[in-house]
Amino acid sequence: MEIVSHSLVSEFFLTGLSDNPGLQPLLFGLFLSMYLVSVLGNLLIILVVSSDAHLHTPMYFFLSNLSLADIGFISTTVPKMIMDIQTQSRVISYVGCLTQMSFLILFGCMDGMFLTAMAYDRFVAICHPLHYSVIMNPHLCGFLVLVSFCVSLLDSQLHNLIVLQLTCFKDVEISNFFCDPSQLLNLACSDTLTNNVVMYFVGVISGFLPISGIFFSYYKIVSSILRIPSTGGKYKAFSTCGSHLSVVCLFYGTAIGVYLGSALLPSPRKDMVASVVYTVVTPMLNPFIYSLRNRDIKSALWRSLRRIG
Repeated sequence: MEIVSHSLVSEFFLTGLSDNPGLQPLLFGLFLSMYLVSVLGNLLIILVVSSDAHLHTPMYFFLSNLSLADIGFISTTVPKMIMDIQTQSRVISYVGCLTQMSFLILFGCMDGMFLTAMAYDRFVAICHPLHYSVIMNPHLCGFLVLVSFCVSLLDSQLHNLIVLQLTCFKDVEISNFFCDPSQLLNLACSDTLTNNVVMYFVGVISGFLPISGIFFSYYKIVSSILRIPSTGGKYKAFSTCGSHLSVVCLFYGTAIGVYLGSALLPSPRKDMVASVVYTVVTPMLNPFIYSLRNRDIKSALWRSLRRIG
């Protein structure tokens, strides 16, 4: 296998989901449909939240930001994959690869941070209802969004910096449909132990802190709900968290599976399937989870439809 110097690498080759020519039209139609459903669904959430005064609350402010991050997240990978299928070319430039990787990590980390902010919002609403409006004021909400963006940008640039340290590659074929940082490390011909440790440490920290915040919030929420005497009160309190908890499990379950799986038991095919779930399926399902399970969103949608009609 020919070793390619960093200075000579101008492009990488993405293997994609399948080499079978007969499957390409099916994959094109499937992922184009999923992309359009995801973008339109998340745009609808943003439009409904911004246009309905009943939804001008911290919870839905974070939800609209989550939808915006989801649009960016899925737009980082799927349009490129659709174009590759259409043009029958799976080449991506070196700069394009680093750019795609940076935005993927940026929006992915923002998703996790916004989910944490939403968990904190539910914690305050259920555990400190009398002080909710004082604690979750507009300044704090704006600050949490700003911190989420800054932390995500830092995480993204740290991953970018690690990849830029690679001086040569054993191959230019990436076993995925996007530029996966762990795949780039596997292609490096130099000793990447330090880079691997640093990258996974950064990933664990950027994932561990949000998950810890979510677990702490829900521990307090469940403890508070169990003290509610009436069954109806308990159900109402749990129902306000159901949609958020579903999205958290879907997003973090697949993301952690990919991250740990690539570190412990490398399997490109399994990693690719899991990658599809958390980069494509999760952003597509989020609007449906919130619109179908959330009464406020459903009511706002019906009000919007009545105004249009």
